Amino acid sequence: MSILDKIFPSKHSRWRTIAVFLLAVFIGLAAFTAKESEVISYMSDDPLACVNCHVMTPVYNSWMHSSHRERASCNDCHVPHNNVVNKYFFKAKDGLYHASVFTARAEPEVIFMREESQKVVQANCVRCHIQQVTETRYAGWLASHTEDRTGRTCWSCHREVPHGKVHGLSTVRYNIAPIPTNTEEMVIPEWIKEATTK
Repeated sequence: MSILDKIFPSKHSRWRTIAVFLLAVFIGLAAFTAKESEVISYMSDDPLACVNCHVMTPVYNSWMHSSHRERASCNDCHVPHNNVVNKYFFKAKDGLYHASVFTARAEPEVIFMREESQKVVQANCVRCHIQQVTETRYAGWLASHTEDRTGRTCWSCHREVPHGKVHGLSTVRYNIAPIPTNTEEMVIPEWIKEATTK
């Protein structure tokens, strides 16, 4: 009897049939979960991917009505840009955390960034606005910034950039979810269809 015979059961073994069945169930559940949670969309830089979680709709809508919309997407601010590996590692780690919190319905009324995310956002603020942060000729104009421009977070002063006055899930103006891109899969009750087609 070889080592392989000891490791792998014979083709006619009941254990092999059970193992293949359990493996198929696991792969099927993983594929279903990936499809339903639109995992592939999170690999992109499309801001609509953030709205896959309905809790993020107010944050998305406040960004849509900000000046940052023209220059920066969600990933420009909330993901590190020092290298590609770190970017996708951070997205995966942060995304799994968010998915677990939202799936367990444990999200708070007011969403705050974790310390690790704050460091990433701060670094990206400085990365995009490096001239305003480091330029010495602005010292007179930005008198309040001269003593310690990089020792505090940008949003300690610029609280409403770029998400406006977000105090809770229901307090953002224009809080309407964007229209889904795949209208064939939209679930619209029949009574609404009838009322809107007349």
